[in-house]
Amino acid sequence: MGTVFKPFVTRPLPEGAQLVTRAGKPVAVWTDAGGKKRQAPVTGGDKPRLRERAGTYTAQFKDGAGVVRRVPTGCKSLDAARAVLAELEARAEKVRAGIVTAAEVNVAEHADTPVAEHVDAYVAALSHKRGKGARRTVAPRHVSNVTHTLRLAVDECGFRRLRDLNRDAVERWVHRLLELPDDDVLDAAGAVVTPGRPAARTINARLATLTAWANWLVESGRLTANPFARLRKLDESDDVRRQRRALTADELRRLLTVARLRPVAEFGRPTVRIIDDTRPAKSRATWKRGELTFDTVVAAAERGRTRLRADVVARLEHDGRERALLYAVLVTTGLRKGELAALTVGDVLLDDGQPVIVLPGADAKNGQRATLPLRADVAAELRGWLDDKAEAASRGRVGVAGVTTLPADAPLFYVPSALVKILDRDMAAAGIPKRDDRGRTVDVHALRHTFATHLVAAGVAPRTAQAAMRHSSLELTMRHYTDPRLLDVAGALASLPALPTAGSTPETARATGTDDARAVALTVALTSDRSRPNVSVRDRCDEFAGDGGATRKSKKRRVSPLIPAKSEILPTGIEPVTFSSGGCGPSVVSPLKTREKPTPPADRCTTRCTETDDRRDELARVVALVARLPGTDDDRARLLARAVEMLGE
Repeated sequence: MGTVFKPFVTRPLPEGAQLVTRAGKPVAVWTDAGGKKRQAPVTGGDKPRLRERAGTYTAQFKDGAGVVRRVPTGCKSLDAARAVLAELEARAEKVRAGIVTAAEVNVAEHADTPVAEHVDAYVAALSHKRGKGARRTVAPRHVSNVTHTLRLAVDECGFRRLRDLNRDAVERWVHRLLELPDDDVLDAAGAVVTPGRPAARTINARLATLTAWANWLVESGRLTANPFARLRKLDESDDVRRQRRALTADELRRLLTVARLRPVAEFGRPTVRIIDDTRPAKSRATWKRGELTFDTVVAAAERGRTRLRADVVARLEHDGRERALLYAVLVTTGLRKGELAALTVGDVLLDDGQPVIVLPGADAKNGQRATLPLRADVAAELRGWLDDKAEAASRGRVGVAGVTTLPADAPLFYVPSALVKILDRDMAAAGIPKRDDRGRTVDVHALRHTFATHLVAAGVAPRTAQAAMRHSSLELTMRHYTDPRLLDVAGALASLPALPTAGSTPETARATGTDDARAVALTVALTSDRSRPNVSVRDRCDEFAGDGGATRKSKKRRVSPLIPAKSEILPTGIEPVTFSSGGCGPSVVSPLKTREKPTPPADRCTTRCTETDDRRDELARVVALVARLPGTDDDRARLLARAVEMLGE
């Protein structure tokens, strides 16, 4: 027999509460907001808390498996709590009797629980879930995005209880999102009044999050089926908000030059005077620093070295060298920003025959360990960089004195979180536009696009480019990571063999190696699939005639080198079979299957089928084929004359 009760709960001490001892037990005494003096027992320990009864009842009973369970009823009334207990015990009796299963009871118990509890439970499970491959956990950024998406969807769709989940509410929410304006609507103060329509990819990501959450609800026994299993995704091809472009070789050279010099050049920018008669002549508002350009960055760096202390110059030059090397590694290995930030000194192997970077699986996006080869020039720059870092660490008395090696777990680079802003300033100084005329932009991940594009443009096999990019599919490499503007499509077409035009002469054709190409093509086309020599229809009739045909002297006709043997299979269809199609008279063939050629009587074939008719039909076929060939009338006439000569007409 079950029971209901109010369990003890704890809460912080009220403000102004005093601890006293009564009957040998600690008690808190305080005055509530109504001026009434109250007291309650407290817990022990360094941080005591009030210990009092809960405001609602909890039911205790044995479930269908005989396990004692405690379920909050949410009822403040004793009678209502007992009614909930009776319902729970009735479900347990049905499970023991085999009327329902324990899974069905579990779903029924969760149906009326708040959705927020299930969202929190899913986020907690996702936080402790293992990632892909060797990744130990799911990325915290992904967990944050999932939490935001689920809470937004639950609020927008009006889900309060688990039983409220349905696909129609989500479809209506998506429809409302698609009805939003293209851009944000702002008020006079610049605040967003109506947000703009999210991209199709963003909406699809939200739908995928809802589907994954519902799958977890099914796996955990909270639902019997996924209510979002058939959500239709949007087409993303017509609503691409961000397309990255690849940098050209010249842009890369300018970017690396500016990245190396700009930290020092910022302090050597020239002064530009601002004419403003309303301000004092020596006011700070009457001058500003000039903008850096690729043509002035070298001179600005020289001025900066004269204006700064030697130690500051050394530190800034160190930062510029690190930034330029960071860009070079990104654009020659295809590493992602997060993967580069996770690299350590021990992951770089420069002493082997082929210098490589070993990316641990725990740091890779796909969770798989990867070995990335390094170019010789980049490897030499990395070697000098690590030697200088080790020497600087030794001078700073880091580690054991006299030891000039860095620890294996030391970070290879310092990758700031605002690297994209630094890249934007470097590109502006180098004269590289952030967005081109196609609307494609450049950011840190665009350096990975640059790596893929230059591989393809250099003629690297697509499968090799896919392996270098560490992509799961070839389409992802070729379609999404290759900038078509940098591919030499015109040069690829120019590499095709020269073809004769309508006005080409035989001399031109011989010069290009295409003379007599049509005659060869015609001969190959007409003589293909020839499995047996061609004989006359009379000979075929004599063959099928039996003993009477065997007494006749069969007259062999020579084999035509142009006309293939007639097929032994009649064409399908309901049209009557003509002599040119290989039959000896009209007959209707079933359109559902192909039949073998029937055996005609010898006397009938002798009277109706002659070698002359057969050759005439062959000639008609040749004329029809020649008429369909491309080229001039002279070419077709020459081929037709050759065919007639070979047929002996």
